[in-house]
Amino acid sequence: MSRRRVAGKSVIVTGAASGIGAALARSFARRGARVGLLDRDLPGAEKLATALGEAGASALAVGCDVTSLEDCRAAVRRVCDAHGGVDVLVNNAGITHLSAFRETDVEVIRRVVEVNFFGAVHCTRAALEPLLASRGQIVVISSVAGFAPLAKRTGYAASKFALHGFFETLRSEHRADGLGVLLVCPWFVDTRIGVNALGGDGRPSSDPRRDAGQPQAPDAVAEQIVEAALRDRRRLLISGGAKLAYVVSHLAPSLYERLMLRRVRRA
Repeated sequence: MSRRRVAGKSVIVTGAASGIGAALARSFARRGARVGLLDRDLPGAEKLATALGEAGASALAVGCDVTSLEDCRAAVRRVCDAHGGVDVLVNNAGITHLSAFRETDVEVIRRVVEVNFFGAVHCTRAALEPLLASRGQIVVISSVAGFAPLAKRTGYAASKFALHGFFETLRSEHRADGLGVLLVCPWFVDTRIGVNALGGDGRPSSDPRRDAGQPQAPDAVAEQIVEAALRDRRRLLISGGAKLAYVVSHLAPSLYERLMLRRVRRA
């Protein structure tokens, strides 16, 4: 199987100031990529850019709210001007909520979908032409919740399911253009997305996330993602838990629901 080259290539990572995004930026930079770090948390992105620069990498921090198409266009232009184009776009920025739907304001659902789904759509729209010019690649950080139900995360699951439909269709539209699309479905990762979750009223949740088993380290997850991207994979299920969830949710959906609900109730 042929491998993509990343040394000297231009990579954009959204939500790059922390968590999986920061780990992905470090992983691409170690392989010689020039990295554009997009995040609403500009000081956090700048801190990472400084650290990467001190390690000999080329990194540019750009403040960007992915819910704004104009922000995304401006950020992509800045990276293109600095790095000469875009070869890889990693749509990683995301938020979640922790609340049953009957206790959740619709605006909370809308906010989660705006960030997780439309944020990826905005960045992809902004970067599509340079990606097509470079026969590049889009990496989409989805979730097990992108193919299986997750109680108390209706908006989160909806946003992740939508990513699969959108990006699998986009891949088919540009199959002849050499555009790669990798959908990544992690299990539980040790990031602050659960800590920063919204409650049903839109304020920070008082119901902390409980993980099933030991959460994975972001740097270990990032290494698997980058290797899958270099091999031009179409989908990556990270960990045995994700693979088991995929099989059970498709072959025995009722059993999967019962097991998932039991875990949520225990938490």
